[in-house]
Amino acid sequence: MTTTGPTGAAGLGTDRHGMDAEPATAVSRRGFLGFVIGGATLVAAAPFVDAPRAEALPTLPQPAEIYDLNDFLTHAGLATSQLIYITIDDDGGASFELPRAEVGQGITTSTAMIIAEELDLPLDKVRVSLAPARPELLFNQLTGGSNTTISTYTPVRVAAAIARGALLEAAATLLGDSVDQLTTKVGGLVEAPDGRQVAYAELAASAASSRDRAVEVQLPDRPAGRVVGTPQNRVDARAAVTGQKEFATDLQVEDAWPTMICRAPTLNGTLRTLANRAAIEQMPGVSHVAELDLGVAVRARTFGQCIDAVRAVEAQWEDGPVAGEDDASVLRGLKASQLPLPALPSLPLLVRTINHDVTFYFRSNSPMDTNSAVADVREDRAEVWSALKSPVVAQAAIAEAVGLPVSAVTVNVVQGGGSFGRRLFFDGALEAARVSKAMGVPVKLMWHRADDARAGRTHPMCTSRIRTVLAGDEVVAFQQSITSVETDFRHGLGDALTAFAADLPTGLGNLGFSETVFLLTQEVPYNFGAVVQVLTEVDQRFNTGSMRNIYSPDVRAASELVVDQIAAAVAKDPYEFRRSHLRNARTAAVLDKVATEGGWGREMEPGTAQGIAIHKEYKGATACLVELDCRPETVGREVRDAVTGPRVTKVVFAVDAGLVINPRGLEAQMQGGINDGIALALTSSLHLRDGHFLEASWDNYFYTRQWNTPPEVEVHVMPSDSPQPGGAGEAGVAATFAAVACAYARATGTTPTHFPINHLEPLAFEPKSFVPPVPPSPTNGLRLTY
Repeated sequence: MTTTGPTGAAGLGTDRHGMDAEPATAVSRRGFLGFVIGGATLVAAAPFVDAPRAEALPTLPQPAEIYDLNDFLTHAGLATSQLIYITIDDDGGASFELPRAEVGQGITTSTAMIIAEELDLPLDKVRVSLAPARPELLFNQLTGGSNTTISTYTPVRVAAAIARGALLEAAATLLGDSVDQLTTKVGGLVEAPDGRQVAYAELAASAASSRDRAVEVQLPDRPAGRVVGTPQNRVDARAAVTGQKEFATDLQVEDAWPTMICRAPTLNGTLRTLANRAAIEQMPGVSHVAELDLGVAVRARTFGQCIDAVRAVEAQWEDGPVAGEDDASVLRGLKASQLPLPALPSLPLLVRTINHDVTFYFRSNSPMDTNSAVADVREDRAEVWSALKSPVVAQAAIAEAVGLPVSAVTVNVVQGGGSFGRRLFFDGALEAARVSKAMGVPVKLMWHRADDARAGRTHPMCTSRIRTVLAGDEVVAFQQSITSVETDFRHGLGDALTAFAADLPTGLGNLGFSETVFLLTQEVPYNFGAVVQVLTEVDQRFNTGSMRNIYSPDVRAASELVVDQIAAAVAKDPYEFRRSHLRNARTAAVLDKVATEGGWGREMEPGTAQGIAIHKEYKGATACLVELDCRPETVGREVRDAVTGPRVTKVVFAVDAGLVINPRGLEAQMQGGINDGIALALTSSLHLRDGHFLEASWDNYFYTRQWNTPPEVEVHVMPSDSPQPGGAGEAGVAATFAAVACAYARATGTTPTHFPINHLEPLAFEPKSFVPPVPPSPTNGLRLTY
């Protein structure tokens, strides 16, 4: 068996001739220093990776245009990027433990494609699994910011290329030829000039090195395109659609019985007393009951029996920190904390201002795969299984909670059914470990849907204030101030040290992360003169997290609404105005694409309209054109048990994500982001009343459904000559949200001042009970099908 993977530090080589690009007709190759690690198997080391240099811009760039969040995350992981490894198995295939979390974004497929390309293997011979928590990786096991492929692309390529070189060396010895005379062939073969071949399976053991040694490899700027860049189905697609794919609650760990928690009726309330413990312990199937500060945990034979026991709990609770609060009171606090926009000097007569304020309400950060974990905590060791995007931090927190050294705690990363930032936090895994310790038995903890919505992580409520200054028809200043409930970044960079720093008392540590993330992601991509964007976070009482695209959807929706207002004020077409003020060619290209393909400016029926918007982030650019129907007969359409409202009827989306590994996967990512953006604009929010959120399941949290999904969706993946991939996981959200917002303003003649637009309408559902905290198990599922 041959293992190829990084263990020695190695620096990224640029072209030996410097930074200048080679002629387009040349096959350029870049030098990398890696290592072959001594041992029974072949271990090939990956290099450090430099972030690409920023493009020269015609105006003073903002911080995110020079050095963005992806540069930050990539550089944070450089020191340990050589600690990942690829194994050449006895059958000639390749295995790789990816130090990131697969939560539906398709990175196991795209990573397998990169390895298959470099090793000349068929895709089905590459096996990508998820690495358990590895503290030695430091900052290099955090999954977030659309950074996975950006940061792992070159290390994985180099590890594979070193493995390929070692296999060629072993083949040279076996075949009696020189390495430079041998070539690898598709299918995992090495071929000599005379046609003799030897399979990787025959070389795996002999390719292993008995000592560590430095190795230099040459990588083409771009892969040949045999696998990378070709549309591929996901490697786990069949398992997903046939129910064979395992999530945390599917795992069969010995004696790990279903477990659930009865929680307080107010957010983050705590248990005071349990009045009927004996009665709960006598209920059918119940094996254990544990009282913790966070609630009453019950373990039973089935989850249905857990639900029955949770509903039977009679307890006294201490109110949480937001008891009695509602949307209006939180909003008043935010507005009271808004910083004044910078003072303007006396303005000449021809100077005018355009101001617009927008409120964005709380939104749930719960994926379809509910929060869950399996934990087995013993006196001397513990093991946990869960979908985790910061497993190293989870491991340290669990070790502290159960009183064990980190070395005695194993944290396994399981595939998750969605995340959207939610799984950066490990609440379920930590709770499972605490409950297992309290009960003294393994548990399979699952959150109820009501727990997800009412006790889970949210996107914080925030306000946006924008003021633009126009001199004649030109924008000379653009000022935007975001005031927000705190976004929790206490997972740090995915390591114990920065997580500790982010959790410093009074929230000052977390504020530093918030400000940094905001600064390194937000920009105004237009020539708008003096640009100021600031963030103020003021309320730490809520459970929040980095919901998909973090700050960008709200910032972009508010900004693009104002761009439309500016265009109207100077009597310009919204598309033409954007086009004339953009300062980045890639952003202009995606804007042109959607305008052309979507037929921008075509005549629309009264009450309907087009909207167009752009977004620049994650080393790429996106643009979206939508058509929205706000006619009364559409808004008032009735669908059983549904919230309907305005309907997006068409979406044309364009994305430039640099080098695209899997175009089919990228298209799917954009489709998901499109539906996210529609939900944020029109229907998807949480209502805070009397210290708790009213929503309690997916049947009353109105994400985009079949009746709101556009019948026409086009995703255009732009060609790119970039040698590096850009981010894709979150790239579809912001531009879509903004385009729908702009279309709504044009269709109704009223610029929105809050999102989603239906949030202040009468509730479209009857809130489920808070005592008991979960509804009964359904018995009428067949009657609810369509």
